[in-house]
Amino acid sequence: MRLMGDQNILLAFILSVIILLLVSQRSLTLAMFLAAFTLGIITIPNSLLPLLLGLLLDPSAIALALAVGLIPLIGEVMSETGQMDRLIGNMRIGRRAFLMLSPALIGMLTMPGGALLSAPIVDRAGGNLPRGEKAGINVWFRHILYLVYPISANFIIATEAANLELYRPIPYLAVLLLFSLLLGYIFLLRRCHGRIEYERRFSLKDLIQPLIILLLAPIMDASIRAFLNPQVKEAGTLIAVSSSLTLAIIIGRVKPFDLRKMTVKAKPWSFAAMMIGIIFFLEVFRSSGIPELMRDLPLSPSIIYCIAFALGFSTGRIITPAGIIFPVYISRFGSISPSRFALIYYGIFLGYVLTPVHPCVSLTIKMLKTEVKDYMRVMIPPVTAAALISLAALHFLS
Repeated sequence: MRLMGDQNILLAFILSVIILLLVSQRSLTLAMFLAAFTLGIITIPNSLLPLLLGLLLDPSAIALALAVGLIPLIGEVMSETGQMDRLIGNMRIGRRAFLMLSPALIGMLTMPGGALLSAPIVDRAGGNLPRGEKAGINVWFRHILYLVYPISANFIIATEAANLELYRPIPYLAVLLLFSLLLGYIFLLRRCHGRIEYERRFSLKDLIQPLIILLLAPIMDASIRAFLNPQVKEAGTLIAVSSSLTLAIIIGRVKPFDLRKMTVKAKPWSFAAMMIGIIFFLEVFRSSGIPELMRDLPLSPSIIYCIAFALGFSTGRIITPAGIIFPVYISRFGSISPSRFALIYYGIFLGYVLTPVHPCVSLTIKMLKTEVKDYMRVMIPPVTAAALISLAALHFLS
């Protein structure tokens, strides 16, 4: 039996969102747990503890948390052993393609301060381009594969929040990826010409090995889901991520002592705890009575898109907005199609790459010795074009 009025339940949700937005700037894990407890204590006090205990004993939640925890460790191993440097050093392509691919591939390594790895590469390859444009290139292309790479915390958490199977939105997001590449070319790369001069001879092995590590996890995960169809699908994800990590360790010839140092630096337990916190918040949200209340609110998909963009811009994250906006959408409309998920996820992404609150943006600006106003001047045109066109597409689908 509900203990309080509908208005108070909505106020409890607003309070939990405020806590989530404020505390997430310091610790996303702490923010998720605090928001969940705040919402749960007010709306479902008698069910809160059993819900948390059930979550901690749920094989799907445990497997998903462990998989998310291991992902940044793969990036740390590949970075520390020089595997990404060898991959980028053996891409024999034109300057424009290099400026697209090199930050994008490094961006697949989930690790704090990763923008500092790709910014010097973009700086050298960009030649005489203005520093503001180099900053825009680094941030735009560094994050562009977030749209389609399924073995990442951002994507896993967003699809979990939207109650979608992991790979269903990818065909639609692939279209948005191509659209983003086109916008990046038009607004950021038109003035780039020529080829990159390499100091070392080409090595096919150094090109292929890191690519295999990066592609093994999503290919293996999709294969396990398609052919074995395990009862706990997240177990397949954990096996795939573990296999990719094992291969990175073997190829990098990582010694146990070095692996220990890399593990401490990557902090996989922090990412795993964050995943548990996010699932806990989602479960509390679904049990709180809020979904029933939101069905009558005057929220259109277009309004939700604008809120998603604003949350991406204000938080400088993808995970936090996804954990808020997709449950709200599902509460209002019952479910979300893969195409609409893709467009709203893209709205979060656009706010995320534009805002100076995003650590990669601030680190890139500092590394390339440019200013926020120069970065914004470069990024506002492609982000505005992308936002208007994707918002129009969402309105058309509605």
